[in-house]
This record gives sequence, C-alpha cells and structure tokens, in this order.
Amino acid sequence: MPQYPDTLESINRLARTDPRALVGFSEARFEQALDAAVDRVMQERGREIVMLAGPSGSGKTTAARKLAARFRALGLQSDVLSLDDFYLDRDDIPCGADGKPDYESVRALDLPLLQTALSDLLAGREAALPTFDFTVGRRAPAWRTLRLGEQDAVIVEGLHALNPLVTARLPRENVLKLYLRVARRICRADGEVLLRRRELRLVRRLLRDRRERASSAAHTLSLWGNVLLGEQNYLLPYRGTADMDLDSTYLCEPCVFASAAIDFLEDADLPKDARGAAEHLTAALRQFVRIDPSFVPEGSLLREFLGRAGLRD
Repeated sequence: MPQYPDTLESINRLARTDPRALVGFSEARFEQALDAAVDRVMQERGREIVMLAGPSGSGKTTAARKLAARFRALGLQSDVLSLDDFYLDRDDIPCGADGKPDYESVRALDLPLLQTALSDLLAGREAALPTFDFTVGRRAPAWRTLRLGEQDAVIVEGLHALNPLVTARLPRENVLKLYLRVARRICRADGEVLLRRRELRLVRRLLRDRRERASSAAHTLSLWGNVLLGEQNYLLPYRGTADMDLDSTYLCEPCVFASAAIDFLEDADLPKDARGAAEHLTAALRQFVRIDPSFVPEGSLLREFLGRAGLRD
C-alpha cells in the first residue's frame, strides 16, 4: 500500500487525484485495528466481555457493531450492549457540585443492574437488559434477554466502559478493554496544526447531532465544554487500564465532511461565545479538497456521522 497521507498537502493531493484511494486507505487502517482486537479475543477463547470506551465522536457505536459482526462471522454469538441503556430515569440522576444533574457521571448509570447483567452473562445465565427511551428520559417498559454460550462474546460500549465500578465483579481474564480514540491531528507540511483531535471529533458530533437529534449547531457547541469536562473526569483517568488502543482517525474525513459542516455552521444563529470556535472550524475545513460523501462505503464508521447515502459505481 502506498504511504498514507498525513498532512494537509498530501491529503489534498490524493483527494484531488484519487479520492477513492484516500477513502480506501482510511477504511483499511480502521478495519485492521478491529481485526487485531478480534484476534486477541479468539486467541483466548471462552466467554468474553469486550468493554469498548472512548470519547464523544470516536465512533464507538459503529466500532461495536463491526466487532460483533466479525465475531458472528467466526461462529460466535455476539451482541452489543450500550451503557446508555442503563441510565437512571432522568429524575433520579444525581447532581454534581453545581447542583445540576450530572449526566456524564458513572453514577448516572444503574450500576447494580449493570453489574448483575454482566455477571450473569459471564456465568452463562440469562441476563435481563433494559432499553432507555431518551425521548421521555426514562427506561422503556420492554426489556430483552441475552445468554452467552461458552465461546461467545458481547461488546459493551460507552463512555464508562473502562470504569472499575462497571467491571468490579467480573473476572479480569474474561474481559478485554478497548480504548477507541481519534489519535491523529492534521497538520500542514511545515508542522502547523490545522485541526486538533478534539476538533475532528467536534465536527463529527455536530453532524451526528444534527442528523439524529435535530440539534442546532449552537446547542451542540454549548454542550461541548461539558462533554470535554466529563471525559476529563470520567474517562481519561482509566484510559491506561485498556488492553488495546484503537485509532478511529479517518484522514479523509475533513474532505468528506467539509461541505455539510461549513453549511451547517454558517447557517447557524450562534451566540457570541460560540462564534470563534465555529469560525476556526470553517476556516480550517475550507482548506481541504472536497470529496463527495457517496465515495464513503455504506458500512464505514463515517456513516455514523454522515448517515446513509447512495454509493458510486
């Protein structure tokens, strides 16, 4: 495989001459990272709980789905559990130091229920699993059940998947901890940083919130500081406990996201304190050669933020 482009200039050069190759390189790097995680599980064999954590916009939902599909292709029963489904009802969320509900805290989860469900799964017992209804802020009436066979694996994804309070009752030898992150920033050839890692994640979040939650750019930007604070308090302290680090950076993504993100930000009615961040993002994204999103495969991690679309021949 040719050398992977890692600067603005090299990204733009390939985006201009062979956009399909640039997207393909990005896809291949991420797929290889997932393959390495699956290989680790298959070497150990036995019931396995894969704890997948990562910051907002890292692509946990798609990564978990892809891991489960790989396990099923190898003959294992596999499913994905989202820690979001174990939230306490909105009225029961504990408050932080500011007196407001702290939705980012691990204590916002029903920890006893979660610990019992994971213990049951590893013991081969049937586990009762809730579904959280975010439209009303409470647990849905319908539950589902899951049981793992002796060689099966389940993927548990969420911000708190590495927190020891979540895995305290589980035998360590049956738990694989993964940390998913956007590990690369994008620089110019002279070393000047154009887009930092958290800015790449913010672009992803802006597009996903607009598509999935009908969220305005102003609303997403207003929440971003608290999101980063929650990661600092509840995720990063446990990053070092991960068994494997997975990089979900797609260096083609500014080329793919640019048009939609710029239009979204420029059309937004932003408060004064959000305009600086928006202007910085739009100025940076304007420097990338655009790639039509239809070059992105339907199963790509980037589809978590783009949504579905037709593919080019």
